[in-house]
Amino acid sequence: MAVRPILVYGDPRLEAANQPVTDFGPELAQLIQDLFETGWRAPGLGVAAPQIGVNLRIATIDLSVGKDEATRIVLANPEIVSTEGSENLEEGCLSFPGLFTTIPRPRRLRVRAQDEAGQWRTIVADGLLAQAVCHEVDHLDGVLLVNHLRGLKKQLFLRRVAKARKLGVWPETA
Repeated sequence: MAVRPILVYGDPRLEAANQPVTDFGPELAQLIQDLFETGWRAPGLGVAAPQIGVNLRIATIDLSVGKDEATRIVLANPEIVSTEGSENLEEGCLSFPGLFTTIPRPRRLRVRAQDEAGQWRTIVADGLLAQAVCHEVDHLDGVLLVNHLRGLKKQLFLRRVAKARKLGVWPETA
């Protein structure tokens, strides 16, 4: 069990291609535990493997941030199969520490993914869980929070990133 460093915006591994999970053995079980522990320590609602420098299509979500084992979700090789509705939601990201912005997300979705044992399942999610699923699947697709922004909103967000770096609030990229 280990808490791993979270990569911040600018590290190329965050936007690199991520390989499908094919081996559901003990090494993956350790990675999953590390992802949960890293998220709990941050604290955050979810962590994708690329955020800790592992370019595999796996992410964890725990809306209870470690308080309720029943809420833990593992998404290996996820595919969002349907969405319903849309709403603009405030969102943050552990790879953009301390920064938040508003982006559109579906109100409800269905995601097909493998669990920690490699079994396929479909999860229906709405509200905060739907937002978290979208966010983590974005990471696995190499899409970051800033990629949802356009024009002046994107420029202002990137200025906030630069200011945080200048003030030493963020660690430098590896």
